[in-house]
Amino acid sequence: MESARTFLFITFAFLTFLLYQEWEKVHAPVKQPRPPIESSFDSLDTAVLPTTSNESSLNDEPVDIDSPQPEVINTVNTNIVNEQSISVETDTLKVLISTKGGNFVSAELKNYKESMDKGSLPINILENRSSRVFQAISGLFGKDGPNDNKQTAIYQAESNHYQLGPNQPELVVDLKWVSEHDVVFIKRFTFHRDSYVINVDYIVNNTSDQTLSHRMFTALKRDTLPADGQTSSGIGMRSYLGPAYSSDEKKYNKYDFDDLKDANLNIKTTKGWVAMLQHYFVTAWIPVSGSGYIIDSRTKAMAGTDLTLIRITGFSQKIAPGESAEFKSKLYVGPKIQDNLEDIADGLELTVDYGWLWWIGQPIFHLLTFFQSFVINWGLAIILVTISIKTLLYPLARAQYRSFAKMRLLQPKMTAMKEQFGDDRQKMSMKMMELYKKEKVNPLGGCLPLLVQMPVFISLYWVLMESVELRHAPFIFWITDLSVMDPFYVMPLMYGASMYLMQKMQPVSPTMDPMQQKMMQMMPLMMMVFFVFFPAGLVLYWLMNNLISIAQQLYVTKQFNLEQEQKKSKSKV
Repeated sequence: MESARTFLFITFAFLTFLLYQEWEKVHAPVKQPRPPIESSFDSLDTAVLPTTSNESSLNDEPVDIDSPQPEVINTVNTNIVNEQSISVETDTLKVLISTKGGNFVSAELKNYKESMDKGSLPINILENRSSRVFQAISGLFGKDGPNDNKQTAIYQAESNHYQLGPNQPELVVDLKWVSEHDVVFIKRFTFHRDSYVINVDYIVNNTSDQTLSHRMFTALKRDTLPADGQTSSGIGMRSYLGPAYSSDEKKYNKYDFDDLKDANLNIKTTKGWVAMLQHYFVTAWIPVSGSGYIIDSRTKAMAGTDLTLIRITGFSQKIAPGESAEFKSKLYVGPKIQDNLEDIADGLELTVDYGWLWWIGQPIFHLLTFFQSFVINWGLAIILVTISIKTLLYPLARAQYRSFAKMRLLQPKMTAMKEQFGDDRQKMSMKMMELYKKEKVNPLGGCLPLLVQMPVFISLYWVLMESVELRHAPFIFWITDLSVMDPFYVMPLMYGASMYLMQKMQPVSPTMDPMQQKMMQMMPLMMMVFFVFFPAGLVLYWLMNNLISIAQQLYVTKQFNLEQEQKKSKSKV
């Protein structure tokens, strides 16, 4: 029982840890208007690739990012003369593309609203305004190219608005720019129905009399401010916000804003991608053409925040006079749906990050999706997962409840020992151990299930927090979103009542002092308060866990008592 109490207190401490996190989210101060970011945020003069002063930068080798470099981080100024925004709308996306550089400055996810409130707007992933900067940038670096140090191309388009028709499988948007040497550069965007993938290709027609050499770069540029609705400080487990990349060495690497500030990336790889992660959503560039890349980063201190850039650059490709060449890449801007991400790029599905217990979280998630596929309700799926886990752990639970039942049988003897030895705790403990040994009772028998349960609890916490499938997922009646707290606190109250009943069913050690007894009696109330701030899906799991535990304990205790009665009957005979 002493060890069991120890695990209860560990549980209490862990939940306190999570409570602070959830409390901070709910009671975070109202966001004040951010100070305007410096005006240099308002220009996208992107020769965002580093260059050298000699011709070696045009060889068939990756850019030497340690060479002297021009300014690498700037953004779009919508007031620049001749620059326009082109809107493109599909069944899943609504994006804005700036004609200067042909870069994405806005991306709304039409199927994902900011909240469940009526009239709520779609989530906008990419933004470019005075208080928020997040852009997806791409270009060609090379002499007299669209992203030469001297210039950033102003592209021309046939229309300012494009829309995917009801019977169209894809939508192609071409932007055109002609260099001073009459080289034609076409930047082609291909949007697909029911997809968050955008193909971004460059087609270069070399109509000059010189051999050209260009390399494609793709980059993500973002301020380091917390995502809307999140706070920047505090402790606890939070969904990761920041850059990530994939390389030959490792499929998935997180390299957060602090890491970028301490040391820039400089990685050569034959394959990979770069991404910016946020809660439930990811934006990633995945090169399609080329056989070698370099991943690098930059951070620039600005007023009120930092501006970071992570990019992936390909090898140079030579284009002889009269020939043409293509440079291909893909942009994903959308939800973290594992099956979709796995099909897009190797390792991209790992951006759905279940923490260090991913090896438990992944099976739980797959079990959840399996049940949800036929019950069509994530709440019912959580209940079925709980039943499955409790069934799997039943042998451990049976040992725990039999230990409780044996301890209850020893209660009279333990009470008599307490009266005999009074306040001599040392002697009392020694006699109790002798009693346990004589009666073949393991005082640690009730601890193992508690120990096993904690990783499952933590893993499910991550699954419920990270899985976009559960975002805004309803259960029944008043539970309209399993990813947020119960608005009427009904399930936390039910959880508190179930924990109180479980506590009454467990034997109380005579050696427990009055203060410990009071704390144990307060435990259901304190746990109930903690669970008020937890996601409703997690509370549902824990409530069902308690109810099943109560049923299992009643059953095991009844079986144990029948065994004891049979033993008594045999001994009399």
